[in-house]
Amino acid sequence: MKTTAQRWTLAVVWLPTMLGCLADSNQTRDSEIPAWQAARQLEFLTAACAEPLQPGNMNSALVHLTCDERLPGYDLPDGALPDDAWDHVFEKMWRLRDTSDFDMNRIMHLLYDFRGHAAASEALWLKTEQAVLDFKYWYTDPTPARTVDGEPVIDTMWYWSENHIMIFRVAEYLAGQMFPGRRFTVSGLTGREHRTRARNEIMRWLDERARWGFTEWHSDVYYNWDMQPLLALIEFANDEELATRAAMVLDLVWLDVALHLHRGNMGSTHGRSYIKDKAAAPTQNIFDGAKLYFADTDMPYASLAGTNGVAFARAKRYALPQAIREIARDDTPMEDRQRMNLDIDERPPTSANAPIAPAPHGLDYEDDTHLPFWWSMNAMTTWPLLAKTYEVAERLNLWEAQFEPMKIVRDLLGPYRGAEKFREAVFPIYNEFWSVITEPLLKEVNTYTYRTAHYMLSAAQSYRPGIRSNQTHIWQATLDERAVVFTTHPGTLPPTGVTNINWQDEDEPGPGYWTGQGALPRVGAYKNVLVSIYAPAYLPRPLGLDFDYRDETHAYFPVAHFDEVTAVNRWTFGRKGDSYVALYSHRPVTWRTGTPDVFENGDLPFDLVAAGGPDNLWLVELGDAESAGSFGDFIASIAAADIDVAATPNTVVGDIRSVSYNSPSQGLVEFSWTGDLRIAGQVIALSDYPRLQNPFVEVGFDETRYDIAHGDERLVLDFVTGLREFTTP
Repeated sequence: MKTTAQRWTLAVVWLPTMLGCLADSNQTRDSEIPAWQAARQLEFLTAACAEPLQPGNMNSALVHLTCDERLPGYDLPDGALPDDAWDHVFEKMWRLRDTSDFDMNRIMHLLYDFRGHAAASEALWLKTEQAVLDFKYWYTDPTPARTVDGEPVIDTMWYWSENHIMIFRVAEYLAGQMFPGRRFTVSGLTGREHRTRARNEIMRWLDERARWGFTEWHSDVYYNWDMQPLLALIEFANDEELATRAAMVLDLVWLDVALHLHRGNMGSTHGRSYIKDKAAAPTQNIFDGAKLYFADTDMPYASLAGTNGVAFARAKRYALPQAIREIARDDTPMEDRQRMNLDIDERPPTSANAPIAPAPHGLDYEDDTHLPFWWSMNAMTTWPLLAKTYEVAERLNLWEAQFEPMKIVRDLLGPYRGAEKFREAVFPIYNEFWSVITEPLLKEVNTYTYRTAHYMLSAAQSYRPGIRSNQTHIWQATLDERAVVFTTHPGTLPPTGVTNINWQDEDEPGPGYWTGQGALPRVGAYKNVLVSIYAPAYLPRPLGLDFDYRDETHAYFPVAHFDEVTAVNRWTFGRKGDSYVALYSHRPVTWRTGTPDVFENGDLPFDLVAAGGPDNLWLVELGDAESAGSFGDFIASIAAADIDVAATPNTVVGDIRSVSYNSPSQGLVEFSWTGDLRIAGQVIALSDYPRLQNPFVEVGFDETRYDIAHGDERLVLDFVTGLREFTTP
C-alpha cells in the first residue's frame, strides 16, 4: 500500500491550486510509461513482430521498426523496405485522394521516429520527405495543376469531419516543425508558417472538444482517427502546452471508451458507424487499443498491423491515467448520461427572409473561422449554414468533387448572388426536402448508457426522430463481444449472391441495409429497458429523387453468437451465458435468409424483419440470472407482461405509436412519439443532460474542468489552467 506522501488524498483532488505540485503525480508528457502499460506494449509488439513484415503496409513497417528498437534479439535487416514499397501511398497523396491525410499521419511517425534507419534506403526516405513537402494541407490552399495519365488531378480529399480536421492540422503542424525553413510546393508557405497556421486551428479544435464533446459521438470507427493525431502531438510536438492539451483531450476520448466498454465491445450508440464495425467487437477500430489498455476481453488482437494497436503499443510519452483504466474494468451497475455537440435548427423557417437565430456559445454562422466546426457537424445543408456553404463552394470550386452531390442545386440556381437572393431562390427546395437533404447532420445529442457485469444498453435519446440519417447508430444491446442486438430502418436491400465480407463497403455511406437509417426512430431508454418507435417524416423518393427506404424495419439478432434463441408471441429471446435479452416487435417478424453474412454467422439466421410498413414499435428488455432467475423464468415473466400499443394517424407515413408496457423489472413503461418517457409514473429526462454525469465524474455542459475519480485513483483535467494531474498505480 502506498503512503499518503506517495498518493493523492481526496483533498488534493478537489483543492489542487492550494497544494501546488503533488508527489507521485504526472503533469507533462515526459512522464514515464507505467510498468503495466510498458508490459502490455511489449506483449503486443512481440506478437505483432512474429508476423512477417509487409513492406507496403506502413503500419507493419512501423511495428517492425519499433521491434528492432525495443525487442532484444529482434533484427530488421538493412534494406527490408524496398525503394518502391510506399509508391502506392505517394501516388494516392499526389492525386489528392480521400484519406490521404490518414497516410500522412503514418508518415509523420515514420519520419520522426525512424528517419535514416537502414531498413529503408536514403532514396526512400527522400521520397517520403518529398511527399510531405508536396501535400495539400487545407482546402483553402490552391489545388496544384497536376496531371496523371493525361487527366487533371481533382482534389477529392474530405477535410471537414471532426477527425479529418485534426488529422490534416496535426500533419501540417508536424510537417512545418520538421521543415521550418523549407517552402512547401502547394501553398508556397514555409514550414514555419504552416506550423503557426496549424497551431491556431489545433488549439481551437481542442477547446471545442473540451467544451462540447465529440461531434462523432462514441464512434467506434472515428474515435480511432481522433486518437491518431492527438497521440502524434503528444509524441512529437516540441510545444509543451500543445502536447499537454492534446494528452488531456486524448484522456477524454479514452474515458468515453472506458465508459462504453463491455467485454471488449464498445457497443454504444454511435454518431457514425458502419455494419462492418458495429456487429462485433473485433471489427471495431478501437478494439486493439482498448484490449491493450483495459484487457476487458479474452479474444485475441484483431489486427497486429492495424492502426490503433500499433499506435498505442509504440507510445513513449502518453501514460494512460489509472482512473480511466479502472472505470473500464468496473462491473458495478452504472448509468452514464452525456450531452455532446451544439443544437442547430434544421427545420425550414416560416419564410425565406425570416431572421436566423444567433449561433450558440459565441459562434457565428458567417465567420469563416467557425466554419470548420459547423461543417464537422455535417451542417453544410442546414438552413442557417446553407447560404454560407454555397458561397464558399462557389469561391473555392468545391462543386467539382467534395460537394458534387449538391451540384444539382448549383446547376439549378446558378452563381452565388448574395445570401438574401440565394435564400429566396432555394427556400422552396429546402422547405420541401429539408428532412432528407440534412441527412448527414450530427447535432446536439443526449446519450444514455446503462452497464452491468452482464450487459450494456446504450441509446441516443429522442434524436432527430423521423429524419433520414446516413451513419447514425441509435441504440444497441450488448451481451458480449459478439452477442449484440439493434434495429434499423433500411434504405436499401443488400447485394445478393455475395459471400465476401467486402460487400459491406456497398452499405456505405448509408442509409444502406444495416448502416444508418431511412428514418431515425424516437428512442427512450432507462436502465435495462428501451422503446424504439419508427415513423418516417417524409415519403420515399420525393419527386422521384434518390431518397428511398424499405417498407420494413429489422433487427440484427445473430443466432450464431447466442447460446439460446427462442420466440414467444411477438418476443424474440436470447441468452448468452447468464445474460438475457428480449426483443418485441409490434409488427410480426420473420427471419430473412439469403442476405450476405455480417460477421461469422455461418448458416444461422441473424436478420429479423418486421415487414408491412416503415412504421413499427420495438421494445427491448435485458436481464440476467442474478436478477431475473433462469432463462425460462425471464421468458415467462416478459411474455406474460401486458403491452398496449395505440396508433394515431398524425405522421407523414404510418401511425404514431404509443406504448404502455408492464415491465417485470421496472414497472409500467409509457412512451409515445411526442410524450415523455415514464417509468413507474416517474418522468425520465431525455434531454438537457450535463456534458458528463456518471458515478466517476460530473461536468456541466460547456464547462472545462473534469475531476474524475475511481476509488483512490484520480485524474484532473483543467482546460483553463492547462493542468493535467493523475495518480499512478
